Amino acid sequence: MEPGSMENLSILYQSRDFLVVNKHWDVRIDSKTWRETLTLQKQLRHHFPELADPDTYYGFRFCHQLDFSTSGALCVALNKAAAGSAYKCFKERRVTKAYLALVRGHIQESRMTISYAIGRNNTEGRAHTMCIEGTQGCENPKPSLTELVVLEHGLYAGDPVSKVLLQPLTGRTHQLRVHCSALNHPIVGDLTYGQASGREEQPFRMMLHAFYLRIPTQTECVEARTPDPFVPTLDACWSPHTLVQPLDQLVQVLQAAHDPKPTEGDTGPCSPSSCLPGPGRPPPHPATPPETEAQRASCLQWLSEWTLEPDN
Repeated sequence: MEPGSMENLSILYQSRDFLVVNKHWDVRIDSKTWRETLTLQKQLRHHFPELADPDTYYGFRFCHQLDFSTSGALCVALNKAAAGSAYKCFKERRVTKAYLALVRGHIQESRMTISYAIGRNNTEGRAHTMCIEGTQGCENPKPSLTELVVLEHGLYAGDPVSKVLLQPLTGRTHQLRVHCSALNHPIVGDLTYGQASGREEQPFRMMLHAFYLRIPTQTECVEARTPDPFVPTLDACWSPHTLVQPLDQLVQVLQAAHDPKPTEGDTGPCSPSSCLPGPGRPPPHPATPPETEAQRASCLQWLSEWTLEPDN
């Protein structure tokens, strides 16, 4: 995957209501500053001017967000009704997301559940970062769950590295980056949560990629899988030497698993994703409580226009 440009936007899925693109690393979704010469919003306007919605400031409704440094599958709703159906899936935790990452060190367990609670860091100079419960300056930590499966062991630029599949079961800011760092296996190229040895300045990008996305709306199963960006043919610094778990087998598990049922109405078109199998898997989410007036107002505002603040 080459660095982002206005021309090389990769489309993974397209229908009348949704568009899923393969976002490049180091590209913001949108921005209010004139200094951002390249954003995903500008790429979409360039390739799909006819799909831009004049009722929104940026022209497109992004169903979720990826960090500036993270690449991969990102879904765009093309109208208010589609945005509402996607919002409901995210709110009810019925969306399946899986990420690929290269992390420092060789993780010995083949799979694990990471459950560190995550809060905002109020330490001076770290105001825009997150931290785990129990560390200095960790404010209002919330329960957070991530499933991790080791795919390969190898070397990156001569240093021991593991390739992993990560499935966030909650949606905290910077969750995957914070959880990997808390394990002492930070993501390669993560300048914020990586090691202080200076090695993270060497990789050309942060090695975190949104690989698989599944949004089971009532009318349409939005499902997309990207190519694997962490292979030696695309990055000569990465040299895997031990296969632990084939990626294709895990994808089959994700695709075959049943989606959590919606809180009301009939099951949508995604009949046969949930978390990966293995020991330590958390219990099913409790029933979603009734939506409050404040939540409904927030949803209505989101439907009229969802603008995202720049990450990092």
